[in-house]
Amino acid sequence: MTDTASTTLDIPGYRQGTWVIDPAHSEVGFSIRHLMISKVKGKFERFQATFVTPANPLEARVTASVEVASINTGDPNRDNHLRTGDFFEADKYPTIDFASTGARVVDGDFFVDGDLTIKGITKPVTFEFEFGGFGTDAYGNYKAGATAKAVINREDFGLTWNAALETGGMLLGDTVTITIELQATLQQDA
Repeated sequence: MTDTASTTLDIPGYRQGTWVIDPAHSEVGFSIRHLMISKVKGKFERFQATFVTPANPLEARVTASVEVASINTGDPNRDNHLRTGDFFEADKYPTIDFASTGARVVDGDFFVDGDLTIKGITKPVTFEFEFGGFGTDAYGNYKAGATAKAVINREDFGLTWNAALETGGMLLGDTVTITIELQATLQQDA
């Protein structure tokens, strides 16, 4: 497959301005391999993001932050363990942060590159965006919808805790899939 990158992009319904994520219609989730046989999913309940969209969508900027203490995997004991020094150290590192560094289109797919910071460690990460489209809600607010996905190695961010299994292998996988279902509201036209 040819790796062709585009420097321009035409998105029907696209508008310039500042967009703020709508937490009531968005979700920041993740999944990780567990016991080498299945995946465990979780999400962060509190988060914020701002998107600044200039005339060229490939020059858009994104900043986002999630509150580590808001982690929810459906098991309070596991959530409490994830907040400790074995994992996120929520008291010392209360947020996970993302700041975009660029956007690009490759073979028709839209990617946002940026710096992800977890536990004070910053690494480059690429999110693949799938646009859901644009529309106006019942209150006259102009909205954008998308799904963003990235796969990271948790050990790159100091999340190294694990346990060996009696049957061989490890309790947790190294890769984590981050999935963001987002709806954003246009705050002001540029």
